[in-house]
Amino acid sequence: MNISSIVVQTLPKYVEEVVESLKNCGVCDYHLHDELGRIIVTIEGEGVKEELAKLRVIEELPHVVSADMQMAYSEDELNENMQILENSDVVPAVLNDHTIDPGDIIYRGDLKKKDLEGFAQEFDNHKN
Repeated sequence: MNISSIVVQTLPKYVEEVVESLKNCGVCDYHLHDELGRIIVTIEGEGVKEELAKLRVIEELPHVVSADMQMAYSEDELNENMQILENSDVVPAVLNDHTIDPGDIIYRGDLKKKDLEGFAQEFDNHKN
């Protein structure tokens, strides 16, 4: 099952009409809109093909200027990645290899909001 959020854009003078059309079109669930003509809906489908067909229905509604997929969730993808995560080590093996000099480890991730001093102390405690 796939679920995607769609931002529908219309002119402000047509927002109420387009909201009603979206609520009645049978291909999406309406969530909210603003006075600028931006409308948020979600669509569901067994796959991308079904979602794209529903997106086309939305795009064809009167006074819809654009309808763009913003976020997507795929249950199959999630399950596949959860299996990978569940079958992997919590700590990469290189971090438990005491024959490697910590200075030789190259980190290419995000260090924001990391407790690096606490990490260094923890590493030193395990090393000794």
